[in-house]
Amino acid sequence: MRKARPINKEAKDSLERRLKEAKTKGEFQRIQCMWLRAELSLSATEVAKALGWQAASVRNLWSHYFTEGESFLLGKSQGGRRRENLSLQEERNLLADFQKKATTGGIIIVIDIKSEYEKAVGHEVPYSTVYRMLARHGWRKIVPRPRHPKSNPEIENAFKKTSQS
Repeated sequence: MRKARPINKEAKDSLERRLKEAKTKGEFQRIQCMWLRAELSLSATEVAKALGWQAASVRNLWSHYFTEGESFLLGKSQGGRRRENLSLQEERNLLADFQKKATTGGIIIVIDIKSEYEKAVGHEVPYSTVYRMLARHGWRKIVPRPRHPKSNPEIENAFKKTSQS
């Protein structure tokens, strides 16, 4: 087994300082993973046991730390919109014109929104993308009750009473 790569005094101090400043549990554990190696010279299996991780995950984090530096330990969060076509602000701007039309009582058709979205993006997108964007901005489908505007409930009830069926 090869000798562990040394961590200098400045890096140890920086890790100790960042350990106190960590904002999330994940960030704290990543920093603690490096700190345990730097300060206590623990092996990957010992660090993994202390953190409740797998030894391979510890080695992977150490490798990333030595190639990318301390920035790898900070703010590495999961989730997010990695494949977004438009930013949230661009989506808001796109929907602003439709918002004006909707507030004045106009009917908004998704085909129109989809065509504007495709113009902004520069390529075709499926309808699901547009529907997810609308949901993300709090839009919902409001459909009137399926009834004819000239229907008369009194006449309908009278017909039900006198019909032959």
